[in-house]
Amino acid sequence: MAKLEVCNLEYSIDDKKIIDNIDLCVRENKLVGLIGPNGCGKSTLLKNIYRLYKPDRGAVYLNGVDIDKINNKEVARNMAVVFQENNHQFDFTVKEIVLMGRYAHKRLLDSNTKKDEEMALDSLKRVGLKDFYNRSFLSLSGGEKQRVLIARALTQDANMIILDEPTNHLDIRYQLQIMDILKSLKRTTFAAIHDFNIASNYCDYLYVMEKGKIKYFGRTEEILTEQILEEVFGVKSYISKNPFTNKIQISFYST
Repeated sequence: MAKLEVCNLEYSIDDKKIIDNIDLCVRENKLVGLIGPNGCGKSTLLKNIYRLYKPDRGAVYLNGVDIDKINNKEVARNMAVVFQENNHQFDFTVKEIVLMGRYAHKRLLDSNTKKDEEMALDSLKRVGLKDFYNRSFLSLSGGEKQRVLIARALTQDANMIILDEPTNHLDIRYQLQIMDILKSLKRTTFAAIHDFNIASNYCDYLYVMEKGKIKYFGRTEEILTEQILEEVFGVKSYISKNPFTNKIQISFYST
């Protein structure tokens, strides 16, 4: 079980406030989405949560404990992160990348066990890359790299997963496959999502960001309305119900 809380978080770059007094809570085993216009601060908020950035004010709590008071390995045992950017400068095999997810569960100089390798292979199978085990990571397409990084997060076996646009670079088949996997895990999941129909199908709750603040929060069907989408994103939309999923479905149009 895992719970994430953000309290009074603020963050500035060059004296410009990017994150402005944000409070949010992601409860145990819920898949919570974060949506908002480009440049509203979604990725910056996530980077403050997983400690790439240090907030100017406020705190992030993991299972009720200030995350700054927890060592890196303990954080990694409880929180897996899938970044939007792929910044690996050195060439590793896919196997090596995915096995990095086991770091948090090892002591210094421990070697990989048979169980570790089985977990890595199983994770690659789940994201549709079972034959990529010995491929060069740098040789992969953007979508393939994204699936490898999600496999690494699965191999990490943490109770919470933070994702920055997990379906970025993926075609629709793999978008649905990845979101099906995340939903089936029944783990605490917080993800920045740009596709509203993906959010509608998979998220239990949504936070809406605008200009560094949380503008709205609620159940997904309460947030994805024609009024809110026009107010925050400046677009006209038509909301209907998908007859196969029984979830709301959004179509956009210009006037």
